[in-house]
Amino acid sequence: MSCRELVKAYGEGSPALAGVSFQIDTPGFTVLLGSSGSGKTTLLRAIAGLVPLDSGEIQVDGLAMTGANLASVRRRLGMVHQEFALVERLTSLQNVLSGAAAQLSWPRLVCQAYPDDLRRRACQLLADVGLTEAQANRKARELSGGQRQRVGIARALIGQPRLFLADEPVANLDPETASGLLTLLREAVTSRGIGVLCSLHQTDLALRYADRIIGLKAGRIVFDGPPEAFTPAVASTLFARDGAPHALTVAAA
Repeated sequence: MSCRELVKAYGEGSPALAGVSFQIDTPGFTVLLGSSGSGKTTLLRAIAGLVPLDSGEIQVDGLAMTGANLASVRRRLGMVHQEFALVERLTSLQNVLSGAAAQLSWPRLVCQAYPDDLRRRACQLLADVGLTEAQANRKARELSGGQRQRVGIARALIGQPRLFLADEPVANLDPETASGLLTLLREAVTSRGIGVLCSLHQTDLALRYADRIIGLKAGRIVFDGPPEAFTPAVASTLFARDGAPHALTVAAA
């Protein structure tokens, strides 16, 4: 996946993205690190095709994201959101199966007539993320925050994406649950050979789980490198409140 000179502005204020360029090779766990308002969510939503850019180009598996091939690009992506984005009245299993909607005909979707092989894959994914059979058949509204996010991860994986996008997936979770979920995402890198692009604002979690850290500030990349190069001085600059980004780019390993 590659991003080239991405620009996005909302109204008359400073741009949310101001010429962002980088490339991600798979497999690997890349963390977008930055404070609130740094541009992380806008960047992830642009890569997912949910936010139109003012200028710039995104390519996934060599396929440029345009209006004509947006559906094809999205099939190569999986995404999990901070707010879970589950259908509350559906069970965990039904929510996971909904992640394969693009692969099915409209009559099958309306009747929820999912093929047996797809059901088996969904059940296996729920087991892989640590949910029991009872939890798989429980409605989403009856689950804890950590369990709901695990359902979201399984739903994003059922389409067998090449790149997994995670927008602050642990922001509303306690530290132990957050560590468990990030471990699941790391395992997706090694066991499934996919790329993960995950936004965080917690430096300690980024240092613990990332292969690569991209630091965003005021819509610009101010750091790009391995965790061992992310020094306290870099962290201080990244999270400083002066609003002016400083270039601290380090070549990624």
